Amino acid sequence: MASSPLASPDPPPLAGLRVVCAAVYVPALVAARRLRDAGAEVAVVVPPGGDPLELVARGWYDALHRGCATHRLDLKAAADAARFDELLAGADVLVTAFRPSALDRLGLDWASLHARHPSLCHVAITGFAPPDAEEPGHDLTYQARAGLLCPPAMPRTLLADLAGGERAALAATALLLARERGGGARRADVSLAESATSLADPLRFGLTASDGILGGALPGYGLYAARDGWVALAALEPHFWLRLGAALGVPDAALDRRELERIFAAESAEHWERWARENAIPLTAVRTPQTPNDE
Repeated sequence: MASSPLASPDPPPLAGLRVVCAAVYVPALVAARRLRDAGAEVAVVVPPGGDPLELVARGWYDALHRGCATHRLDLKAAADAARFDELLAGADVLVTAFRPSALDRLGLDWASLHARHPSLCHVAITGFAPPDAEEPGHDLTYQARAGLLCPPAMPRTLLADLAGGERAALAATALLLARERGGGARRADVSLAESATSLADPLRFGLTASDGILGGALPGYGLYAARDGWVALAALEPHFWLRLGAALGVPDAALDRRELERIFAAESAEHWERWARENAIPLTAVRTPQTPNDE
């Protein structure tokens, strides 16, 4: 995973602040990683049995945990709950991904938490926003509700989880800023379903619909089969479109989707990517994701 540009200042913006992340699965870990990238000291608390992500995607789990201290605690056990409370005593932000009823049982409801740790901010990630925060769900169901699926194909990535993690990191930063401005410690709810709904906005408003300019209606913005593989062309602005036609030697009036299909099919995707780089045209070969070398 590439480091965040927020980590470049010296010292980084969240240096000296402490975050405790008590959750399994992706969203909270993404939030914790973003906050660590911004300079925060992060402690991740996982149950004794570990995080399921560790079993099914160990490389990603390690990448998200890199630079974070990991504590295996059973928050239902008195001794471990006391150790967890000690972590919270020195923390600035708690990030959780429990349902409200689970937070209540663990004594982590906002009233109890704020009474014990008045300077601690809390970001609570849930599937749905209150009053529906008890409703179960996962990334697949959030995307389904938002209209982001094309059955029977499964989604290529965890849009709701990743967007929810980014939102949670932003919420934590906003809470810290408000606290530093004298507003005191507060709590914020982050809904994964709402994150998915916001990601569907380009589709809901027609931009990426099949007849939208970014959904296939514009020949300068689309996917084309090359001799081997595919290329993604994003000659959206008029100057890119004109440059494309000039570089291909095709008059603007004659350049349409059918002509582009014929031209791109004649050479490899790698050839067209090199050609686009030489001609400053936004085009790239369509790739299969690869695990970065640092993971």
